Amino acid sequence: MEFGTKKFTFNPKEGIDNPLMVITEESTPRPHLCVLKKEKGETYGFHLRVEWVKQGHIIRNVVSGGVAGRCGLEDGDRLLEVNNVYVVDASHQEVARRIKQSGQHLCLLVLDGEAFDKAVAKKQDLRDLVKAYKSENLKPPRLCHITRDPILGLGINFTPIGAEKGCFAVNLVQGGAAEKAGVRKGDRLVWMNGAVVSDLTHSALSRMMKKCCKYITILVIDSESEKKYTQLRMPILPTMAVPQNLPYRSRKIDLDLAPEGYGFHLCFEKAPSGRTAHVLRNVDTGSPAERAGVRDGDVLLEVNGESVELLDHDEIVRRVRENDQHVSLTTIIPQGHEFYTQLGLSPLLFCEDDAVKMESCERICATQHCRQNDSVCSSKSRLCFLQKGPLGFGFNLGCMPQCPGTFISEVAPGSPGKNAGLTMGDIVIEVNGQNVEDKSLEDVIMLIKEGGPCLSLLVKDKEDYDNLRKTDLLDISNNEGEETEVSRL
Repeated sequence: MEFGTKKFTFNPKEGIDNPLMVITEESTPRPHLCVLKKEKGETYGFHLRVEWVKQGHIIRNVVSGGVAGRCGLEDGDRLLEVNNVYVVDASHQEVARRIKQSGQHLCLLVLDGEAFDKAVAKKQDLRDLVKAYKSENLKPPRLCHITRDPILGLGINFTPIGAEKGCFAVNLVQGGAAEKAGVRKGDRLVWMNGAVVSDLTHSALSRMMKKCCKYITILVIDSESEKKYTQLRMPILPTMAVPQNLPYRSRKIDLDLAPEGYGFHLCFEKAPSGRTAHVLRNVDTGSPAERAGVRDGDVLLEVNGESVELLDHDEIVRRVRENDQHVSLTTIIPQGHEFYTQLGLSPLLFCEDDAVKMESCERICATQHCRQNDSVCSSKSRLCFLQKGPLGFGFNLGCMPQCPGTFISEVAPGSPGKNAGLTMGDIVIEVNGQNVEDKSLEDVIMLIKEGGPCLSLLVKDKEDYDNLRKTDLLDISNNEGEETEVSRL
């Protein structure tokens, strides 16, 4: 039998019906994931730039053989996501800040420069490229802080999954402390108190649990999302997490300069733990610092959005003073600074988001037909900062039998509580950033005692609180030595 090659004659009238005519659509640009892990003292080995002639956040000066270079990052790549957060529309400062906060582990989703420019020229939605890469939206992990219940304990234990080391399913006590802290049935454990559990045996994990006295902080994710992260070879990091019930958060403070200055001293101090930090001290009564909510002992984290961790005292003072009329500070109470340090996380990761609070207030105001700047609206809730005096904070707490909610039952004249604006009958919403609406009086008292000499209370007038509870409008976001240098600012 003779075999021959069948020939086709091209006929332009036949167009795509001609079997030899192959028309291919231009392929969709595909992002690629770069997972960077550096050792202590090492840099990631690239620069992040914004250039006038090009759009996007551009990767430049990738060090050959460095962390970024080994992980596939190339000069000209454009950032789409940092730690699972879309950043194309974010400012350069915000993107750089997210990268710096990542610690030793960083996850970048990038698109090569040529593909990025073509997509922008075609007005293609870059979010669609991200969604196509992931197939569908990934649910973020949750960072949950669990405080031990006197009766039910932590309300959680872990079961190994199969024979593979480091895979643990979460078991919950219904209504227990873990469930209240945001842990869900079927979750997988990723991280506990700063330690990744992937290399731990069940016995090692059990020993860690036994060492936990009053609380633990864990990173969890639902089982389906864990599978998707694994398929994409994407790490599950605390920097990607949604915070749940965290006891401390950093906060941003804006100060306008007065003739006598900002009204505080900047001190470089050594904490009892041996760690050094720049601390705000001697806040003047009636000063811009006091009016903005600066508390004696606050640890300084940022000046005008720039981290001060690696700056010396004189350089920080210069940055505070370089703007003649205004400065923005990011601070956290000493206990919070110690909390994040022990977890190996940046205290800047989870900040009290003023924008979220503003949106919350606007939603409440829209429903009640009032303007954001009305005095009625601004008086809905109050954040009060107290520094313990010789006789304590100067207030008592009370609760109604069989009713949720703790209230201020008494405020001593001239006490820190009175000076901070507490009034008898105020309902306590948060203690040091932790929501306590459903906690018992004993739990609230314990949280206050554990907070040390500095205390932050979010309170609300009882009548307003009752009205908002009735209409389900309440929307409060659960969202702390040796002095070597001092400067008055």
